[in-house]
Amino acid sequence: MSHPEGFDNILVIGMGNVLMQDEGIGVRAVEELDGRYDVADHVTLVDGGTTGMELFGPMRQADCLIVADAVNAPLPPGSLVRIADEEINAFFQTKLSNHQLGLSDLLALLKLKNEMPRRLVIIGMVPFELNNQLGLSQPAAAALEGMVDMLVHELQSAGAQVSARAQVQIGHWHQQAQLEVQTACA
Repeated sequence: MSHPEGFDNILVIGMGNVLMQDEGIGVRAVEELDGRYDVADHVTLVDGGTTGMELFGPMRQADCLIVADAVNAPLPPGSLVRIADEEINAFFQTKLSNHQLGLSDLLALLKLKNEMPRRLVIIGMVPFELNNQLGLSQPAAAALEGMVDMLVHELQSAGAQVSARAQVQIGHWHQQAQLEVQTACA
């Protein structure tokens, strides 16, 4: 079945290490998206964490790939960025993500095999804190809403139906971060 923009298979991957505080913002953004919104059947949401080659199979089948991640850009912490299509090559000339090597390698392999998605977008946030701690820093948690809004907009611009859930679901990593805070206070 073809969809309005012609994207039959949209893949949204949250990248990052949730054990390094704001480095996990991409994973948390996709988790929040999944908890707050119902998405069309042709959209797949994936917690990519810090994995590498395991993502190649799903990525090669996508005709629209949206990656949420923390980025090391020369911008103030909390800045949200959108990097798309032609801008991606320039993006990888400077290391913008702590696990970028895996992502850039996957994209290079997709290009080599002539299996690049027709649309490729990276939604990123410059992290505030990268401590060895589960859960986002307070300012990153506040900026999370904007990142989720950007993901919703990106999906809608790709022709995907996105609707707010009647009941918000709290994701696994959000729950784990809350438990860590409660344990530390006890």
